[in-house]
Amino acid sequence: MKLKNTIRIFFSLLVMGLFVQQTQAQEEKPSPARTAKGSINGANITVNYSSPAVKGRSIWGDLVPLGQVWRAGANEATTFETDKDIKVQGETLPAGKYSLFLIPDEYEPMMIFNKVHKQWGAFEYDQAEDALRVKVSPEGNEEMEERLVYNVTDDGLEVKWEYWKTKARIE
Repeated sequence: MKLKNTIRIFFSLLVMGLFVQQTQAQEEKPSPARTAKGSINGANITVNYSSPAVKGRSIWGDLVPLGQVWRAGANEATTFETDKDIKVQGETLPAGKYSLFLIPDEYEPMMIFNKVHKQWGAFEYDQAEDALRVKVSPEGNEEMEERLVYNVTDDGLEVKWEYWKTKARIE
């Protein structure tokens, strides 16, 4: 009986150890997968992205060059999906799934919704496939945001990373 209990305890500890290792491995990914969801005026919006960390690096104008198309995350291109037609910055975006790109800029960043939703980074990006391009306003972020974050708010899509943020108005 004592041997059975010892074996049970051993296997329980083994399983717990494997679980802890797996959990730590998931948490330690350099750019873990994240999802932002919300509803704006009856449209269900989902953003799937990989969330890189600052890790002491200079982001805007260095790691992410200004004036160039950026995949707006890490790994595969960030995706944006809406189940209803919406207006982004006053421009119509039909219901569907898109790759989301940004062109960071000090004064007039651009948010791009590209029809090809399954892409690796910005390597396959083709401007001819853009469904919509809108200018957004850059803002300073008061607090340091270590990881890239997307938020679907009541009135738009917010992007924050490091000391930078921007928001596209959605209706």
